[in-house]
Amino acid sequence: MKSLMPLAALALCLQPAPAFAREAYDAGAAVDAELGRTSRVARQIWENAELGYLEEKSSSFLQNEIKAEGFSIKSGVAGIPTAFIAEWGTGGPVIGVLAEFDALPGITQSDKATRDPIDTKHAGHACGHNLFGAGSLTAAIVLKRWLEATGTPGRIRLYGTPAEEGGSGKVYMTRAGLFDDADFVLDWHPSDSNAAPSLSTLANRSAKFRFHGISSHASAAPEKGRSALDGVEAMNMMVNMMREHTSMDTRIHYVITEGGSAPNVVPDFAEVFYYVRHSDPDEVRALWPRLEAAAKGAAMGTGTKVDWEVIHGNNPTRPVPSLQQKMSAILQGMGGITYNAQEKAWAETLRASLGEKAPPFAKAGQVEPYRVKTSYGSTDVGDVSSAVPTVSVRTATWVPGTAAHSWQAVAASGMSIGFKGANHAAKAMALMGVELYSNPELRAQAKAEFKQALGPNYKYQSLLGDREPPLDYRK
Repeated sequence: MKSLMPLAALALCLQPAPAFAREAYDAGAAVDAELGRTSRVARQIWENAELGYLEEKSSSFLQNEIKAEGFSIKSGVAGIPTAFIAEWGTGGPVIGVLAEFDALPGITQSDKATRDPIDTKHAGHACGHNLFGAGSLTAAIVLKRWLEATGTPGRIRLYGTPAEEGGSGKVYMTRAGLFDDADFVLDWHPSDSNAAPSLSTLANRSAKFRFHGISSHASAAPEKGRSALDGVEAMNMMVNMMREHTSMDTRIHYVITEGGSAPNVVPDFAEVFYYVRHSDPDEVRALWPRLEAAAKGAAMGTGTKVDWEVIHGNNPTRPVPSLQQKMSAILQGMGGITYNAQEKAWAETLRASLGEKAPPFAKAGQVEPYRVKTSYGSTDVGDVSSAVPTVSVRTATWVPGTAAHSWQAVAASGMSIGFKGANHAAKAMALMGVELYSNPELRAQAKAEFKQALGPNYKYQSLLGDREPPLDYRK
């Protein structure tokens, strides 16, 4: 019998931590205690306001913060200098937390509640990714401390994911297999409300079509010129006619990024940037040759030449109902967000810019019921959710009625209303992480649902093909 004692003792040590030990570390309270850090990190990234693949300061800042907590760091993963993975722990389950930190070009704003562009900046956090990065950092740190305090086996990862805005950073990370050994991924996004629906997004692909012509004097020698802008405009005309003959879920939009410098010079270069979206990635693939054919036809008809570069492409998100329902229940238990007197006054001032139909700011104190819905936006989280079961949440980081990609979103993302929303998301993710580490039945159910949704013959395919990350797409 004595020879069996060491094995028995070892087996006892390997048992999951008892419930009382897990409850001794309150992950929700721990997130609240980190509000100062969350606010500081969110504000610093907001000040940086760096564009996709150029987020050197923000990426380095996040890495330094989490390295100080004992995480190991892998930098420059998937061939992207600003992408990283931070990890702590041993054994399993392996739970990842996504962190974004890129800004949007051409929209700037101070943290005032009235329009106040900052002329010295060229970008702003109009989608709140400064909050995204800060809230996810806090969630990862708290989950590390929970694992440590409770003795629960498992690994926690923070994925630093650049260039969500049109750069598809997560697609390259997925394609490189960086999520293959993760069991679950936690995700969130800033919003003007609190909700955790089973949300499906649209697949999309984008490209820059570049037309090359012959310059000449537009009045003295027009016959010698071939206008690259004519090529762009001819392509746009044909694509706009094509819209009549696409399915209802199709979304096509474009912007002319370069069209010439002076009316009296026939432009020898012009560029148009296109997005194509649909709920079914195969439909995006089917639509794409039609877009390319329009470009070729436009070039032929205008005597120009055309080439194109695919910039990004995302698969639709694949929600896992059991995970989303659990996240929704956690959010319902937490309740909404309460403004103090100063925040109420700020919100009332900003609300005047949102129009008469804007909801009252008290909506931030509510949580929407669980539901299944479709978004007509797109995100590279879709590719992550095609590789690993992913659960998402949205919190009211902006005054209710605020649209993403607006100056109002930039303003709230840089002050306490945004910081509170990021804290709320961090708490929801931390509590969800505790649930996943502690609940083997939920893990098994979620993985079964995920496997069934993919189907027996599913094989991951990115909409980017084999192209390398476009590290200069924002330059």
